[in-house]
Amino acid sequence: MFQRNATILVVDDERQMRALIRSALETEGREIIEAASGEEALSLVHRTHFDLIILDIMMPGSDGWEVCSRVREHCNVPILFLSARNETRDKVRGLRIGADDYLTKPFDLEELAARVHALLRRSVAESIDSADNEEIHLHELTILQESREVKVDGRQVAFTPKEFDLLMLLSRNPKKAFTRDNLLQQVWGLDFHGDIRTVDQHVKNIREKLKRGGCTFNPIKTVWGIGYQMQGKDGLS
Repeated sequence: MFQRNATILVVDDERQMRALIRSALETEGREIIEAASGEEALSLVHRTHFDLIILDIMMPGSDGWEVCSRVREHCNVPILFLSARNETRDKVRGLRIGADDYLTKPFDLEELAARVHALLRRSVAESIDSADNEEIHLHELTILQESREVKVDGRQVAFTPKEFDLLMLLSRNPKKAFTRDNLLQQVWGLDFHGDIRTVDQHVKNIREKLKRGGCTFNPIKTVWGIGYQMQGKDGLS
């Protein structure tokens, strides 16, 4: 399944870089909108629907970190960081504040196109799968499939698309222990080329957000030597 009518926001202060990305993605029939600064990007996000944001980090004024954090306050649009910062701590930080993927410069145009394809494809699949209106209840925790909401005692807790997908997958299979590789394949897709620690960071994000939201137990159990498993309140170790 492939979304050809997607609208993508490309945020980078270098005009040549924006033009390069446009040339790589516009051939697929997508609409590319450019922003030369973080401030311009935030203004566009508040008045336009985007299916994906490709976001540089090092920009004057509002940098990519700030833009990502502010977008996540009200929007779950997939975000792909595209940056010359290639240290692991930068990638982890990007995922922690809400990015769905991270690609370092210089990059291969085919790899960029593949990652964009994967993010858009999964976004379309999520919107179709949501039609079953599934709800999962675990003590004070409620997960609503159709609206992609997570609530603790009726209070909504904001999650990124991948965090929600990961929590939903584990919740649907409460007795199954998933390996990190298996979670990567089912949530990020077979064509994801990121680090396996992506799973660990997203699990950490989910735990922290639920705790801050008032959840009185840790719903995701670490299964040593394997990966992760959903657990009830009484199963906390």
